[in-house]
Amino acid sequence: MRLPQLRLDDLLEELQSRIDTARGTWDRLHSLLEAVLSVGSELDLEQVLQRIVEAAATLVDAEYAALGVLGPDGPGGQRIVQFLTVGLTDEEIAAIGPYPSGHGTLGELVRNPEPLRLAELSAHPVSHGFPPGHPPMRTFLGAPLRVRDQVFGNLYLTEKRGGAQFDAEDEAVLLTLAVAAGVAIDNARLYEESRRRERWLRATTQVTHSLLSGSPHAEVLALIAEHAREITGADLAVVALPVGDGENLAVELAIGREADKHRGLVMPVGGSLSGAAFRGGVPVTSPDVSRDARVSAGPPRFAELGPAVAVPVGTTAGVRGVLFLARALGQPDFTGPDTEPLLGFAGQAAVAMELAERQHAAEQVALLEERDRIARDLHDLAVQRIFATGMTLQSAARFIDDGTASERVLRAVGDLDETIGIIRATVFGTPPGAGEEEHDLRARVVRAAGAAAGPLGFAPSLGMEGALDAEVPEEVADHMMAVLGEALTNVARHAHASRAEVLLDTTGSEAVLTVADDGVGIRPGGRRSGLRNLAERAERLGGSLELSAPPGGGTVLVWRVPLERPC
Repeated sequence: MRLPQLRLDDLLEELQSRIDTARGTWDRLHSLLEAVLSVGSELDLEQVLQRIVEAAATLVDAEYAALGVLGPDGPGGQRIVQFLTVGLTDEEIAAIGPYPSGHGTLGELVRNPEPLRLAELSAHPVSHGFPPGHPPMRTFLGAPLRVRDQVFGNLYLTEKRGGAQFDAEDEAVLLTLAVAAGVAIDNARLYEESRRRERWLRATTQVTHSLLSGSPHAEVLALIAEHAREITGADLAVVALPVGDGENLAVELAIGREADKHRGLVMPVGGSLSGAAFRGGVPVTSPDVSRDARVSAGPPRFAELGPAVAVPVGTTAGVRGVLFLARALGQPDFTGPDTEPLLGFAGQAAVAMELAERQHAAEQVALLEERDRIARDLHDLAVQRIFATGMTLQSAARFIDDGTASERVLRAVGDLDETIGIIRATVFGTPPGAGEEEHDLRARVVRAAGAAAGPLGFAPSLGMEGALDAEVPEEVADHMMAVLGEALTNVARHAHASRAEVLLDTTGSEAVLTVADDGVGIRPGGRRSGLRNLAERAERLGGSLELSAPPGGGTVLVWRVPLERPC
C-alpha cells in the first residue's frame, strides 16, 4: 500500500507544480497585458518611452533597464541620441557621466538589431567595460524597438533579480512588449507631429496678422524668434540680417540663453554657420555648436549649448536673413522633423514680410497720389490766388508814399510767399525749416522750387506724379536735383519768362523731369556748356536730354533716365 501512496504524492506534487507554473504564466501574461495597455494609453512621446522602459524592467524582473533612442550619425550610420534609464539614482547617473553614444556591447544592438542575451556582459567580444562610478552588471538582455520597419531604438536590461539568468521566456516577453511599444511610439509620434503642425500653423497665422496689421518690424522679428524657440524646444534664438554689400550678417535680435552675448554681433557670411545657411538657402545643422569649426570667431557665446540649426528666412526670390536656434548640451539634435516645418515657417514668415512691405508701398503710393491731387487743387486755387494777391500788393507798394505803410505792405508780401512755402511743404510732408540732410526727393524739389522764386521773380508751378521717393534711387535723385537747379537758373538768367512749370514723373521704369517756360527760347549761337552738362548727366545714367520750342514760344526741357540700368 505504500507504493501507490508514494506515487500519488508525486503526482500531486507534479500537478501542484504545473498549477503554479500555469498561475505564474497567467500572472506574467496578465502583467504583460497591463504593460501593453499602459504603454498604449499614453500619447506624450516622452511619457511613452518612460513607461516602456519601466514596463520592461518589471516584466523580466531586471534591476536596471534603459532605452536608447537612435539618431543619424553621418552617412548611413546611427548613434544613441537619447538615453532613458530605470534603477539608477541621480547621483549614480551624474557619477557615470554622459550617456553612451552606441559603442561596445550597447553598440552591438545598434549595428545588428537582433535580440541579444548574455550570461556575462563583460565576456562579449566587443565589451569595453564600464566607466568609473558605474554599478556592476553581469547578466544582459537586449531587444530592438521597431517603428514601421525602422529601428527606433533599443531596450537594454541587466542584472535579473535573485542572481538568475535571463531565459528564453524573458526574451519572448520582451519581444512582445517591443512590438506593442513600437505601435505606441508610432501613435505618440503622429500625435506629437499633429500638435506641432497645429502650433506652427498658429504661429504663422499670428506672425502674418502682426505683419499685415502694421506692427513694428522689430516686434515681428521677436515674435518669429520666440515662436520658433518655443516650438522646437530651443534655449537660444537669434535673428541675423544682411548688412552692407551682403557679405556680413548683423544680429538684429537674440532671446534666451547667452542672448546678451549675441546682440549687436556682426559675422561674415563666408565663415559662419548662419552664413552657410544664408548663402546656400538651406538649413544647416550642428551636433555641437560650441565646437563647430564653422562658427565665426568672436566672444565666447555658446557656453552649455550643443545642437544647433541655422535656417534661411526667405523665398525663391531671395534670402532675407537667418534664424539660428540652439539647444542645451545633452538635448536631441535638430533633425528632419524639426527643420522641415521650421523652414516652412521661416519661408511663410518671409512671404508675409514681403506682402507687408508691398502693402506699405501701396499705401505710400496712394498717399503720394492723394498729396499730388491736393497739390494740384491748391496750386490751381489757393496758391495761385495767394500769389496773385502778393503780386498785386507788391505792385501797389510802389505807389505808396508813406514809408511805414510801404514797408508793411512788403512785409505782407513776404508773409504771403512764406505761406505758399508752408502750404507746399505741408502737402508734401516736409515741415518748414527742415534740414538739408533729408533725402525725401519730393521735399528737395519743393525746396528747390521755393529757392528759385527769388531769382525768377515768381514761384514756378510744380507737379509730381508717381511714387518718386519709393522708385527713384538716391543716385538718380541727386542728378535730377542738379539738373533741376541748372534748368531753373537758366530760365532766371536767360529766358525773361513770366511763367515756369516743373513736372516730375515716374512710371516705375523711368524718371522724367520736365521744365517749361514762356520766355524767349534758346538763342541760336548761344553758349551751350550748361546744356551739355545736363545731357552728359543723362547719358551717364543711360538716359537722354530733349529740348523743344512750343508754338507759343518758350522752351521745354525734358530730361529722362531709366530706373533699371541696362545690363
